[in-house]
Amino acid sequence: MKYVVLFLFFFTSLSIYSQKDSLQIGDSYWEDQLYIDITYNLLQNQPDEVAKTGFSYGIAAGYMKDIPFHKSGRTAFAIGLGYSYDSFNHRLKVSEGGSEYEIDPNITSNTIKLHNIEMPIQFRWRSSDANTYSFWRFYAGFKITYNLSNSFSYKLPTGKVNLSNIEKYNDWQTGLSISAGYGTFNFYAYYALSPMFKDATLNGASIDSNIVKLGLSFYLL
Repeated sequence: MKYVVLFLFFFTSLSIYSQKDSLQIGDSYWEDQLYIDITYNLLQNQPDEVAKTGFSYGIAAGYMKDIPFHKSGRTAFAIGLGYSYDSFNHRLKVSEGGSEYEIDPNITSNTIKLHNIEMPIQFRWRSSDANTYSFWRFYAGFKITYNLSNSFSYKLPTGKVNLSNIEKYNDWQTGLSISAGYGTFNFYAYYALSPMFKDATLNGASIDSNIVKLGLSFYLL
């Protein structure tokens, strides 16, 4: 919870400076934005023995600094800073200490919860100008995430097991993102290039699970 409070304080401070004088005729067109992503999450490249991911979700929010390539602002580069929370329902059992992995048919509930700092970098195209508030956009880019904390919990007949900040979780991850749409509602997709775990195996085979997100992006000037 402390991560959420700290980020909201930082997020609010940044918003004070966003979009200053950017929509005046004759000025260079800048589109600094606050963003919110709401996603349905998946784990891809799971081991064959692991069942498909159950219902999983994520939410992210942050601030993007817009740097246009020319005065019209139709194309731009943007870099940002944000916070994300992700929850996954899955079937992989993590042992005490997080160093061993197995399949256990006795598990009835199994979740991963992640708190991350994210640093998106985007190339932006939009049909907007200094007087247009609803427009087509296509933003594609790269995202770096750093894990602040991770927790794994599951239920067994003998009780509930809770693990935090396991040693083989991959704290630094990178991925590709795309956002496209018109006006407030925009389709969003993210594909992680980095695996969730590092040097983790299941029955002697490498665990290469990576995160995929599909959902909506909302941009606030």
